[in-house]
Amino acid sequence: MERKAIGIAILAALAAAAASAATPREGKEVYESTCVACHGTGANGAPKLGDAKAWKPLADRGLASLTANALEGVRKMPPHGGRLDLSDLEIERGITYMVNQSGGRWTEPTDRASRAKARTGEEIVQAQCSKCHATGVGGAPRLDDREAWIKRARLGFDSLVASAIHGHGGMPARGGMADLTDDEMRSAVTYMFQKSGKSPPR
Repeated sequence: MERKAIGIAILAALAAAAASAATPREGKEVYESTCVACHGTGANGAPKLGDAKAWKPLADRGLASLTANALEGVRKMPPHGGRLDLSDLEIERGITYMVNQSGGRWTEPTDRASRAKARTGEEIVQAQCSKCHATGVGGAPRLDDREAWIKRARLGFDSLVASAIHGHGGMPARGGMADLTDDEMRSAVTYMFQKSGKSPPR
């Protein structure tokens, strides 16, 4: 009977672990369970939660760069923040939460398993970019304003894409959708340029 009870307990623990793995933790939960130890106080030189000045240059590097540091460990921070049970997605969400609590406007990453291929420019624009570019909020060039897009591309299309990646004026890096890749950003800018009635320069 004792062996059977132990077996049941092990199965229950495995089921709980599987359920946890099936539902990735939100960024706030990752922060409160792991990152707060250093980022809550600024211990060991970690940028403190809420310190916009400290987080701004980090956020400008984008989610991929910050995630690589967190996964491998940097300075006194161990790999995965010392929590090897955290998935890459959960690490990304923890980073996104800290950036957003420190002046950022990132969109929390979704499970990449649910999107096997790169998002199209149209999908990205409809989901995120149109929030400002549809109406020109904050001085953003409207999707239908051909001259505004031509003016911005005069220094070269790569320069325009770089501005979108790193942020410019009131627009945060990657339009606030931090898990966009550089190629996806290029697709989004290309789509907006084409919507303005002008093909992107070669």
